Amino acid sequence: MMVEHARNNTVLDALAITGVFNDLFAAGYDTTLRGGRDEPHYLANTTDGRVIYFKEDFESSALHEAAHWLIAGEQRRSQEDYGYWYQPNRDADNQRQFESVEVKPQALEWILSMAAAVNFRISADNLSLVDHDTGQFRAAVRQQVLSLIEQGLTGRAAMFADALSKASGIGEDYFDAAHYQELPPQ
Repeated sequence: MMVEHARNNTVLDALAITGVFNDLFAAGYDTTLRGGRDEPHYLANTTDGRVIYFKEDFESSALHEAAHWLIAGEQRRSQEDYGYWYQPNRDADNQRQFESVEVKPQALEWILSMAAAVNFRISADNLSLVDHDTGQFRAAVRQQVLSLIEQGLTGRAAMFADALSKASGIGEDYFDAAHYQELPPQ
């Protein structure tokens, strides 16, 4: 279901985002995006092909997990959770490492969110560091977005962003650097 958004655009909900993704990638890449999980998870080898699970029915989780898949190369896409491990509660040093790895997927998620007319918030994804300053991380994500805009999206990321923007009615406006002048909210 889609919800009407200001400026005559349509905010895409998780079902619509999933539909756009699966229409693009289910057949050619044997990969589907599905919600309804307690936690995100990527399964590289199931009887249903490759499956990207996102948390519950959250649009932001769908876009974030899709961003990881869009960035991953073929070798990473052939491994469960792309060969990475996840640690939910990190100390400050591990949090900095996490953030350095998350810059690219969160930057792409921000662009995809804009294309889908979905609000974006940066995610430090760590409940144990309540007073953690995300300023540098937010600045790095913003800089990465501006680099992606300058270079242009390619391949699967360009296909997905373009399809989302058509479904939402945003058009190419999502790729205007003017939308990314402020740091993303946390």
